Amino acid sequence: MSFENWAAFAAASTILLVIPGPTILLVVSYALGQGWRTALPMAVGVAFGDFTAMTLSMLGIGALLAASATVFTVLKVVGAGYLIYLGIKLFRAGGTLEAEPRLDAVSSAKMIAHAWLVTALNPKSITFFVAFLPQFLDRHADFWTQMLIFEATFLALAFANAFGYALIAARARNVVRNPQAIRIFNRTGGTLLVGAGIATVAMRSGN
Repeated sequence: MSFENWAAFAAASTILLVIPGPTILLVVSYALGQGWRTALPMAVGVAFGDFTAMTLSMLGIGALLAASATVFTVLKVVGAGYLIYLGIKLFRAGGTLEAEPRLDAVSSAKMIAHAWLVTALNPKSITFFVAFLPQFLDRHADFWTQMLIFEATFLALAFANAFGYALIAARARNVVRNPQAIRIFNRTGGTLLVGAGIATVAMRSGN
């Protein structure tokens, strides 16, 4: 796997993680209600959840890689279409972030478990990883090495993203409640997702 491929994966992952989703809504809800102390346990729970969903997705992709090059190519094309769909949906989402403060006092362990459940057991997480990861995998490189590098990179970014959102929500609450800021996130992220999907389709067509 080349450095350029890893850098593209890291950049795309960073952009996608910043886009508010169910996990971020949960992180913001806890931070709005209970302050900065929620940042670490929520970030740990999110990282564990992404580890679960990403590992399951990668193992499934690995099986497809071993089974058939054609099936893997079809998966990449279908995944590209799914990214375009997600991008259009996100672009049209507007500027709302439905995150109500959670005022019920819970332990750090319960916060970790809650974040893990929401992140790992969301069917969209596994579906997304199955669509997203093949765009960066090199079928001719060692799969397990790629799996280790991609997972370590994504989990570090996911932890940092959740931690950052919690701190911002706790210290600068007006930012996460600003419709204009959320609209910019959504439209930028949606445009990038559509672009990634189109680029993948174009690349496959040129082969």
